[in-house]
Amino acid sequence: MSAQDTQWIAVDWGTTHMRAWVFGPDGALIASLSSADGMGTLSPDQFEGALLALADPYLPEGRQTPVIACGMVGARQGWMEAPYAAVPCAPPSVRQAATPPTADPRLHIRILPGVSQASPADVMRGEETQIAGYLELNPGFDGVICLPGTHTKWAHVSAGEIVSFRTFMTGELFALLSQQSVLRHGIASGGWDDAAFMTAVEDAMARPHSLAADLFSIRAAGLLNDLPAASARSRLSGLLIGLELAGARPYWLGQRVALIGADALSRLYETALSAQATPAERGDGDETTLAGLTAAYKNLMEGPT
Repeated sequence: MSAQDTQWIAVDWGTTHMRAWVFGPDGALIASLSSADGMGTLSPDQFEGALLALADPYLPEGRQTPVIACGMVGARQGWMEAPYAAVPCAPPSVRQAATPPTADPRLHIRILPGVSQASPADVMRGEETQIAGYLELNPGFDGVICLPGTHTKWAHVSAGEIVSFRTFMTGELFALLSQQSVLRHGIASGGWDDAAFMTAVEDAMARPHSLAADLFSIRAAGLLNDLPAASARSRLSGLLIGLELAGARPYWLGQRVALIGADALSRLYETALSAQATPAERGDGDETTLAGLTAAYKNLMEGPT
């Protein structure tokens, strides 16, 4: 297929990376593209150039190509702020999108809004599109969707709406503690110990108030008992995920739960939840993102914004 076959472009634009998918007639995927031009590296006047550096060969001449984007591109520090939709709400549609002006006449950009919650204060950008995609792929889903990551989201979804949600900084805490704290001296960059992980999950859920002490015990066990570095890594992960599950209990207890995220991380949450007699369904992160962006494009094609 040539550039003239391009019908629209889907973009997932995060803090550190941008991913784009070029679609042709009948939803045919023409190209999958990515770059390191994340929101965190760009000023507002650089976003159009970053997109063109990636997608220019796929933009037809003589007409506008719809580009539908989600994620941090719509943050206050992004290309243009896409105001939040407040819960309870359906995942925001393309008709609520922000439309930044462009110098290149071939582009028509629409940035999907994020979702906010007044109390307790919380926000999401990008995850709402994955939630929309999961609902497209699983019509009638009613329960809780967990999106593990740097900032893990737990969202209560009912009747097609995001009712409430909470964000846990578990992934960021793991990175900070494993790379910048005293624990870094005894934690491996790879390897895994399932038993150490599950014991730590149980410890954190039973005694969340002891987390600070339990964290230092990882270092002490390395010094005194030769705790293997892979076991230390697994125990740190288990303590933090167990603490999160203790805090998120009102979301998952007795609920239908779906996990959307990277396979390795989602498996850890699935294992930890299974030990609490809570089975979890699985959704693919890329698949749900694309399903959400595709739903937005179809909505756009139904009529003028």
